[in-house]
Amino acid sequence: MFAVVRTGGKQYRVAAGDKIVVEKLAGEAGDKVTLDDVLFAGEGGKAQDANKLTVAAEIIAQAKGEKVIVFKKRRRHNYRRKNGHRQNHTILKIVSIGA
Repeated sequence: MFAVVRTGGKQYRVAAGDKIVVEKLAGEAGDKVTLDDVLFAGEGGKAQDANKLTVAAEIIAQAKGEKVIVFKKRRRHNYRRKNGHRQNHTILKIVSIGA
């Protein structure tokens, strides 16, 4: 069985046992999390009612993503700005999909 869930403004297709990287969620490693915003669910080629479904997940780790360099420059004005950013994210393991 699989489900499409929305968290952090993005959608993820998940099944039991999958590991996904999502925007930072509150909690420590080992905590249980339920994802209530299930958009679609199905098994094989058949769709199921996703209104009452929830997805149970476990937080594996809180981590930071790769560094992104932001560089601004204006030609012939001696203007240069260099900045870096690392986004926080959470690694989840999907435990089960069910009511």
